[in-house]
Amino acid sequence: MKRAIFFIPLAMFTLFVGIASYQLTQPKDDAVPSRMVGKPLPVFELPAGRANGVPVTNADFTDGKPRLLNIWATWCLPCIAEAPQLEALKEAGVPIVGLAIRDTPEDIAQFLETHGDPYTGLAIDQRSMVQLGIGSSGVPETFVIDGKGIIRHQHIGDIRERDIPILLQELEDARR
Repeated sequence: MKRAIFFIPLAMFTLFVGIASYQLTQPKDDAVPSRMVGKPLPVFELPAGRANGVPVTNADFTDGKPRLLNIWATWCLPCIAEAPQLEALKEAGVPIVGLAIRDTPEDIAQFLETHGDPYTGLAIDQRSMVQLGIGSSGVPETFVIDGKGIIRHQHIGDIRERDIPILLQELEDARR
C-alpha cells in the first residue's frame, strides 16, 4: 500500500504530460473574425497614401461597385508575399483600395515601386482607427465591400494563389 502512494505523483505527472502533448498536436486557430461582416463600413476620411492622391472615405464604397479593401503595411513581410496576388486581382479587373497602417508616404512609394501598385485608391490609417473600426486584427487582411458599403467577407492573412478564386466569387456574390 505504501508503494502505491509513491506511484500517484508519477501517474499525475504522466497524465499532465499526456494532456499537454495532446493539446500541442491540435491545430490552433489564431484568426479573429470581424463582427463587422454584414454591417456597413464606419464613417471615415483618411489622407491619401500617394503624393498627389486623393483622400479615401467610406462614401467611396457606395457607388454600386463591389471592391476589395486591403489592410497592409510596408513593414509587413506577408504583405510582400501577397503583392503578386493583388496584381493578379488587379489584372482581372478587381478594384482594390489599400489602407496602409502606420506608414509614411515615402515608405509607401518605395514599397509600391518595388512590389507593384494594384490600388485604385490608397490611404494611410496612421492611428489604425479604421482598421480597428472594421474589426481587422492585423495585417494583411482583405475585406470584400459591396456597392452599398457593406462588409461582405473577411480574408485574414496574406492572399495566396489558391485564395484568388474565392475572393472573385465573393466579389461576384457581393454584386447581387
